Amino acid sequence: MSSQDIPEENLPAEQDARVAVADEKHPFADPGLPPHEHRIQDIDERAARRSERTVALLFTVSMLATVGFIASYVAIPHDKAIFVFPIGHLNALNFALGLTLGAALFCIGAGAVHWARTLMSDVEVADDRHPIAAEPEVKAKVMADFKQGAKESALGRRKLIRNTMFGALALFPLSGVVLLRDLGPLPGTKLRHTLWSKGKLLVNMNTNEPLRPSDVAVGSLTFAKPEGLEEHDHDFQNEIAKAALMIVRLQPDDIKDKQELDWSYQGIVAYSKICTHVGCPISLYEQQTHHVLCPCHQSTFDLSDGARVIFGPAGHALPQLRIGVNDEGYLEALGDFEEPVGPAFWERG
Repeated sequence: MSSQDIPEENLPAEQDARVAVADEKHPFADPGLPPHEHRIQDIDERAARRSERTVALLFTVSMLATVGFIASYVAIPHDKAIFVFPIGHLNALNFALGLTLGAALFCIGAGAVHWARTLMSDVEVADDRHPIAAEPEVKAKVMADFKQGAKESALGRRKLIRNTMFGALALFPLSGVVLLRDLGPLPGTKLRHTLWSKGKLLVNMNTNEPLRPSDVAVGSLTFAKPEGLEEHDHDFQNEIAKAALMIVRLQPDDIKDKQELDWSYQGIVAYSKICTHVGCPISLYEQQTHHVLCPCHQSTFDLSDGARVIFGPAGHALPQLRIGVNDEGYLEALGDFEEPVGPAFWERG
């Protein structure tokens, strides 16, 4: 933008001759500042008082909202539900806390913005920049002092001191890394193993009864858990997140993968229910294609071909559990999964 773009009457009456016109030292001319335009609040005290009352009202509403937040936290039961049109049924406590906290923060911000735009000074002040580089004499002295200090330290000549100092500085950060151990117990191998083991019965998640081959019809999808795992156990959620199983019965001729056929029983195959993308539970089965779909990100697996990934972001196939039948005719596991279930982790394999 040049000075020609601004009407002459808007330019300051006096300008610094050094920057008013472009030259080799100052390639860009200073356009100057237009005259200050007063706001209505600057010239009308009644308008200023209206703005003052508006700001005060916003701050007062913020205070009331904060009191409402505290009162809601104390008075509203955490399990109470309300209907809010058009959203639907909501937790009353969460709705009240969110509404009051949002109102308190919004009114503080709106009040501060209105105060600044209408009542605080809006006069533009220009200040010339000054060089930030040191004078040549100062720079020369600093470099000379640095070289003199390096020479007197004998860092280049005392190699033993130099090398041990570097070693100390390099090793010291490891103490901070060691402190990360206190973030929690090491996982060990628990990510690689589940509750499944040789002889564990496959228990129906719905009926809580052991499964027989006759309980699984062709084309059906059944969910199972390991024998002995009950919902009232304190670690049920952690264990079922690794051991959840889905069982499908296929026609043996439809199974394309040899290992899958060998690990099945009369066409009954058992795969991990945990998606290998981000660990969502798989629950959608398409009988004609033998595909299962993860509802979270649409990863699709082919249960007739080793549960390989045929679509979506999942990185690898679902782990299969080798199963058989015990002497009493119940389906049982013949071991644990051969690989970790769920999403991959850095030491998987």
